[in-house]
Amino acid sequence: MNFDIDGLTYHVDVWEIIHNHSDSASVGNNPLVLLHGFTGNACSWRTLKPYLKDITAIFAIDIVGHGNTDTPADISRYTIESAARDIDLIFQQMGIGQANILGYSMGGRLALTFALNYPNRVDKLILESASPGLEEEKHRAARRIQDEKLGMRILEEGIPSFIEYWENIPLFASQKRLEENIKEEIRKQRLTNSKIGLVNSLKGMGTGSQPSWWNQLDKLSMPVLLLTGKQDDKFCQIADRMQGKMKHARRITISDCGHAIHVEKPKIFGTIVSEFLSNEKG
Repeated sequence: MNFDIDGLTYHVDVWEIIHNHSDSASVGNNPLVLLHGFTGNACSWRTLKPYLKDITAIFAIDIVGHGNTDTPADISRYTIESAARDIDLIFQQMGIGQANILGYSMGGRLALTFALNYPNRVDKLILESASPGLEEEKHRAARRIQDEKLGMRILEEGIPSFIEYWENIPLFASQKRLEENIKEEIRKQRLTNSKIGLVNSLKGMGTGSQPSWWNQLDKLSMPVLLLTGKQDDKFCQIADRMQGKMKHARRITISDCGHAIHVEKPKIFGTIVSEFLSNEKG
């Protein structure tokens, strides 16, 4: 489905309604909204489909600059607050009052931003390998410079060269063990990205550009699930610290995987998410 959001076309991948049981009250009748990571799109979540049980409906959004959503030249449309506002407008157009939100990496930062800015829209929040941003301005400034260089690389060398580089950064080392057909599917999806979409996403929604939410974490009143892969040490440490600042956070580390748990361990990941959503208290 496509939606006109303040002049931008947003694409939402609508999964069919799932009716495994006649009584779906256990998941609160709220849909699950999925937010992908940088270079991903709504289709990135499809491997989870067999493992998400008893969920009323699932909507995967192509974040601005990715997938079939527009890639505007206006950098202001890529700020994380602007993207969160767009999601709120999508909810309005779809008639969604409240939803469960699952975000991965960049999508996790966006999910957290959405939960902080529109708390009444979020029933439960699931953050996979996500962070609240960088606390100190000097670190944000250094990251902006790094992302600027990465953006120049994309513009000068093109998408195929960038994806080759991106696949081989240490963050994704554990994905080398995936079956070749799975790796090829991921590569094909990443290659569909546009230069302007990725460059503006780095500039507008990168960790160096977004506000730090560390001091806001205690304001979250909804149940939160923090998921990390054991081999992703950096994000394990971030999640541990996040849990200490949240009122209602559960923390789970999945063994034998890294940053993209839903890709490396889809069955375990889907089972954990389903159980969290079916538990009344989270």
